[in-house]
Amino acid sequence: MNFLALIPARYASSRFPGKPLADIHGKAMIHRVYERCVSVFGDDCYVATDDTRIESAVQAFGGRVIMTSTTHRSGTDRCAEALDTAEQLTGRTFDVVVNIQGDEPFIAAEQLQQIRGCFDDPETQIATLVKPFTPEENIFNENSPKVVLSASGDALCFSRSVIPFLRGVPREEWQARHTYYKHIGLYAYRSEVLRTITRLPASPLEKAESLEQLRWLENGYRIRTAVTTLESHAIDTPEDLQRILRLFPAEG
Repeated sequence: MNFLALIPARYASSRFPGKPLADIHGKAMIHRVYERCVSVFGDDCYVATDDTRIESAVQAFGGRVIMTSTTHRSGTDRCAEALDTAEQLTGRTFDVVVNIQGDEPFIAAEQLQQIRGCFDDPETQIATLVKPFTPEENIFNENSPKVVLSASGDALCFSRSVIPFLRGVPREEWQARHTYYKHIGLYAYRSEVLRTITRLPASPLEKAESLEQLRWLENGYRIRTAVTTLESHAIDTPEDLQRILRLFPAEG
């Protein structure tokens, strides 16, 4: 099975302009993400961007980069265009596209292998990772989407609200009484599924929660999950970057 790893990256982040080029111990953030991906997917790894500054930075460290449209609403849409370009460039067909967030410089090879392994099942259409909330984490944080899983490990629903609601249980006891899962924003899709879901109009649930994966569920697609015990270290703001630099003070 042929996997294509894509790292969508844009310069114009409202909360952190130029984020992909932010320095992390002497290397740009996008460089560190790329190194992690190449360790698992080898040469079939590309940064997908709409900005020439990011393109130049990737080329400078010897990475592969694909230029895309400036009109994409999401990384998923950018990946769909980059898939077509990558197949044209290589003359090959890719069975699965893995969408790695460009602001996850410490994504673990184990997590990339986990999402890759979801496609050992030929029935898997879309895959993502989830992680149990720890007792120290705030399940009521709306910026950390929650996931409810089926007995077979498929995602039943995503929400910024806490799901499930524990009726008759004080809110301060919810985490002690139930295992809540948070969504880790790493996706993989069968190529034909990726091309189809990016042509679907925004759905009511997607608009309500601002979570694109709800569009896929509303249209009948199954999202297989793998449970990781490793923490996600996404960087959304300059303050997040400073926190990460303190957490990972040395190379490696």
